[in-house]
Amino acid sequence: MTGPVQQEMERLLADAFSPTRLEVINDSARHHGHAGDDGSGESHFTVVIEAPAFADKNRLERQRMVNKALGDIPGERVHALAIQASAPTP
Repeated sequence: MTGPVQQEMERLLADAFSPTRLEVINDSARHHGHAGDDGSGESHFTVVIEAPAFADKNRLERQRMVNKALGDIPGERVHALAIQASAPTP
């Protein structure tokens, strides 16, 4: 079951990048009781995204693009976000 933050992240990323692959993985259960665990069950995520928009962008540029698309979610509503962003291979 996905929660509201995860669903919003999926929608924002799909709208921003029209990805060929998108996985938003909730890692919160693995961090229960750790720093940043707010008890919501939606504090730690991994995003795996593949989109043509990432072509010719370095890792830092891709991560900034993802963070920008997510708005206030990283840092405000989500404690930890791991990003694996890539362009499709030809």
